[in-house]
Amino acid sequence: MPAPTWMSPDTPADAMDIADRRIATVHFTLRDEQGQAITSTHGHAPLVYMHGTGSIMPGLEQALAGKSPGDAFSVTIAPEAGFGPRHELLVQTLPRGKLGASAAPAVGAKLTAQTAKGPLEVVVTAIDGDTVTVDGNHPLAGRTVQAQVEVVDVRLATPEEQQFGLG
Repeated sequence: MPAPTWMSPDTPADAMDIADRRIATVHFTLRDEQGQAITSTHGHAPLVYMHGTGSIMPGLEQALAGKSPGDAFSVTIAPEAGFGPRHELLVQTLPRGKLGASAAPAVGAKLTAQTAKGPLEVVVTAIDGDTVTVDGNHPLAGRTVQAQVEVVDVRLATPEEQQFGLG
């Protein structure tokens, strides 16, 4: 039986499309606005995730819907569908003494701040005398990213994965 006409000639007739609650395996390279690689799974294990559960960036998940093994594509992901917008309220300058008795902070150091909504990882962005500036935004917040994606595999989730998610 020939493959349906909507399938590419390279797609096996028994290939499964990415859809909610299916397990997808993908390789990707994420680039910034200037085309510089931020991260990549190439040379490492691919990303394995359950589609439709919000475990990856919404813009990437939306672009992957309906794709099949062998599909390769690029997608531009706006901040709102990626790492979120920057929130200037998450950038604060504090007296050094508020950081506790731990070792002197250094620019780039990651600290855990206690907020009304629970712990928040912040990064020290500046030190000026007795003050320290910290930023609780994701490092890529407010930035558009480009993802180059290759779908490796799509399968049904096991009953355990359906109930408990991926380990």
